[in-house]
Amino acid sequence: MLGIQFFKADPTVFVLHYKNGSVQRSGAGLSFFYYAPTSSIVAVPINTVDVPFAFQLVTKDFQTVTVQGQLGFRVADPAKLASLLNYTVGPRGGYLSDDPKKLADRLVNLAQTVAYSSVQALTLEAAVSGTQALIASLLEKIRASELPGAHGIEVIALSILSVRPTPETAKALEAEAREQFLRKADQAIYARRNAAVEEERKIKESELNTELAVEAKRRQIRESKMNAEIAIEQQRVSLLEQKVANERKEAESKAYALEQSLAPLKSVDWRTLMAIGRGGVDSNMLISLAFHDLAEKAEKIGTLNISPDLLQTLTQKAGE
Repeated sequence: MLGIQFFKADPTVFVLHYKNGSVQRSGAGLSFFYYAPTSSIVAVPINTVDVPFAFQLVTKDFQTVTVQGQLGFRVADPAKLASLLNYTVGPRGGYLSDDPKKLADRLVNLAQTVAYSSVQALTLEAAVSGTQALIASLLEKIRASELPGAHGIEVIALSILSVRPTPETAKALEAEAREQFLRKADQAIYARRNAAVEEERKIKESELNTELAVEAKRRQIRESKMNAEIAIEQQRVSLLEQKVANERKEAESKAYALEQSLAPLKSVDWRTLMAIGRGGVDSNMLISLAFHDLAEKAEKIGTLNISPDLLQTLTQKAGE
């Protein structure tokens, strides 16, 4: 029939069928026949869309950075979005206006505005290294703005792929980072050397402690030997003292025995003992005793005459 057409939508497309200014049917993934002269078909995609963005911003320390990422969103209220933007499709299935493209541009502009204020509050180093904090800040500000709610849009995710400074600044940062890495490498080398020196010191200390322990053991052995030798010498001294004491007692015993044996002879005249010792008294002995008595009483003798024959006889007896 002339003017009757068939429309079929994908499950990710929300369809609004208007006829004579009123909604005849609405829903996702609809398929139906309609009369084209009096109908308008609005098709709003409700699938998740990722919009890439890349823009240059200035940091707090006046350094230019390029922020590159993407924003993910979906249409949560298709009817509200359809009331703001024209999503009407023609007989051949294409959109009759460029409004569907404007939604992504509006979201990118919103992200750029929010990112400008956020990056401007950060230094270059903080912006380059604090990507996660920057993502959280941007996502919170975008969701809190009026645009998503007014267009019935739900912002799902925001990701920043890179925050790159200018090539000259990047080289400077790389040089600084390289120097830091080199310093860390030097510190690691120094730490390893210090650890090696410390281990060597511990080994030397252990060796010295071992030597001290060995020397102490040797000293203990020497002291034990000396104590043993001292004990032996003390035993020798005790033995010698005992021997001397025994010899002294033996000598005293012999002296006592001799004294006792000679005690009866103390009262005997020595002449008698001499005579006994010689086995008798001869004439020469008597003459000698006589001369001895004369010598003892020489002060009482006035003159003593001795004949030559007597002297010769005595001397001859003495010489024989």
